[in-house]
Formats: sequence, C-alpha cells, structure tokens
Amino acid sequence: MEPVSIIALSMGAAWASGINLYATLFMLGYMGSTGNMTLPVELEVLSNPMVMTAAGFMYCVEFFADKVPGVDSAWDTVHTFIRIPAGAMLAASAVGDVGVAMELTTALLGGALAAGTHTTKAGSRLLINTSPEPITNWTASISEDLLVIGGLWTALYHPALFIIGLIVFILIMIWLLPRLWRLVKTIFYKIGSWLGLCEPIIIEADIQQEVNSSVGELPKS
Repeated sequence: MEPVSIIALSMGAAWASGINLYATLFMLGYMGSTGNMTLPVELEVLSNPMVMTAAGFMYCVEFFADKVPGVDSAWDTVHTFIRIPAGAMLAASAVGDVGVAMELTTALLGGALAAGTHTTKAGSRLLINTSPEPITNWTASISEDLLVIGGLWTALYHPALFIIGLIVFILIMIWLLPRLWRLVKTIFYKIGSWLGLCEPIIIEADIQQEVNSSVGELPKS
C-alpha cells in the first residue's frame, strides 16, 4: 500500500471507531473477506467469520440501543473504555510491521483521534437527549452509521480526499468540543439544582456565560 493509503486506513479506522466501533470492524472484515481490499496482515483477523459474526451481532445491539434516549448516553459512557483503546489498536495494526516506534506513534495518534470523535459523539448525544422526542436520536444515530460507512469507503478508495476531509473534521472538532463541554456542564448544573445539589444562581450564571460566549452581546443602538 502507498503511504497515503496507509495513513488514510489507519486514521480512518481510528476515527470511525470513536463513532461506531462495531460497524467499523464489520465493514473492514467484510471488505477484506470479499476481496474489495487487501487488509494488512495484522488486520486479516477481522475477516474471520467468528470475528465478523461477533461484530455484526454487537452492531445490531448498538443499532437499537443507540436510538433510545438515555440508553444511548449510557452506552457511550461504557464504550469510553472500549472505543478509544480499540481505535488505537486498529490504527497501529493498519500500518503493518514498520517498527515499534512507528506503531506506538500511530497508536497514540489513533487513540487521540478515537477519543476526540467519541467525546464529540457522546457530548452531542447528551445534548440531543434534552429533547423529549426520539426523532432527533434516530436521525443522529442513522447519520452516524452512514458517516462511518461513507468515511471508511472514502478512506479505502479515495485516501487523499479522506485525509483532507479528516483535517477539516478535526478543526471543526477542536472548535466544537469546548462549546459542547460548556453546554453539558450547564445540563449537569441544572440536574444538580433539581436534586438540591447546587444553587440555582450557579446555573443562571453559567447559562448567561454560555449565551454571551456563543452569541455575543447585541450592539447597542
């Protein structure tokens, strides 16, 4: 594989793992088993029928869990300890046998990328769950699945285009994560006030800070 293809595959697998690990594993295994791509030696195990069956089964479980408000956030919380190390491992395996230093570097980058995409997804879902209707959850879940499939397909067949898109995604993620954190913190303050764990004035101040930082003050006439 050419260097640009290796980079796209390793970072693509890590990026997709942070969104939907099981869809990533199944798609890579399917593409390898059907001859649509040549998996690196370290990833050939993904084409094993037993691995594909397990990944497919877990994807089906996640498909339904990911569309139930509240359950999706609990699922994301548990998978904090699964998606990130899996993303690091997939990234390191995708580069092949290129030396311990390179594999460790790729694992660190892949783990950081998986952590970023997972945090963005989990934070976005927590905010979506503040809406009482389930339509937004279904829309977000299906959009994420399509994003993983489309992103991996692009990484495999148009690696240069994927790398450009990934850079744009990372820049958006860097801009978005601090804002997501402030909004999530506001939600927890509000829940704490309902439970009597914090003062309402703290919530109001935090909301006002979020409004001022996100929207800005209106110009005076």
